[in-house]
Amino acid sequence: MHRVPAVLAVLGLSALTLAACSSAPAGSSAASCERVTSDATVLDFAHVSGSFGQPTLNIESPVYVEQPTFHDETVGDGMRVTSTGQDVQFSISVVNGATGQSLGSAATQPLSVGSWDSRIPGLGALMMCATEGSRIVGAIPSTGLPDQTAQGLGVSPGQSLVFTIDLAHVYRAAADGASQYNDRRGMPSVVLAPDGRPGVIVPDSAAPTDVAVELLKKGDGPAIGSSDAARVHYTAVDWKTRKVTDSTWESGASVAVTPDSRLGFAAQLQGATVGSQLLVVVPAAAGSGSATVYVVDILGIDPASSAR
Repeated sequence: MHRVPAVLAVLGLSALTLAACSSAPAGSSAASCERVTSDATVLDFAHVSGSFGQPTLNIESPVYVEQPTFHDETVGDGMRVTSTGQDVQFSISVVNGATGQSLGSAATQPLSVGSWDSRIPGLGALMMCATEGSRIVGAIPSTGLPDQTAQGLGVSPGQSLVFTIDLAHVYRAAADGASQYNDRRGMPSVVLAPDGRPGVIVPDSAAPTDVAVELLKKGDGPAIGSSDAARVHYTAVDWKTRKVTDSTWESGASVAVTPDSRLGFAAQLQGATVGSQLLVVVPAAAGSGSATVYVVDILGIDPASSAR
């Protein structure tokens, strides 16, 4: 891929400059998520070349749209985007639809569909209900862009942006594995909100003196290997105060966890499968502090170049 030009930094397409945003509510359920394209004949003038992951986009005639418009040049057979809370990782090429000027190409870091759409209104619509492995060609009007973004791009009112998106990786929005039976006494209980966000009920008993792990949900995805970066959502709760001390659900951005991570549950991810949910209790450090309760949702495994 090309080096990310300054104009793409304005859009935040590198994801390194894009601040995490809270995810929007789920956009669709898996059962009802149907990929319905609008009249995309205007995109007949857009031509994509290059192998998957390295798209190059050119247009042979000006492209103008009044609403997000797209078609799937290639349909993948991987996981489907059914929620704006799902993280996605993709390669993208962008062109000014009025002038044909290339605004550059970039491979993004994993970030939620809702976060992308908050920065570039309409981009989420291009990806909703798409499947991993798809190549999407789409266009959005400049009218919804924040003024600073439009100015940085040199996009005028009435113009459109044309995209090609190679949807390389789609992550789960939350752990979706089969619920497991656990009967160990003295362990916290976990309750889930409709979007999968966990709440933790800490018992009145003393915390375990050794690391304690329960498998709450067993996913059917691949197992986490010793060199993998597992992408997770987690909530951390102090055993004594019963207060949340850290939560990726609250920050709106999942994290990649490697075996050498300082997070107390990192070692417990090894061998666990994608889609699983773990309850991990880490005892207090000797002579100080309090035990920490973690609820961890394993959303996927990052490609080697995307772990962060």
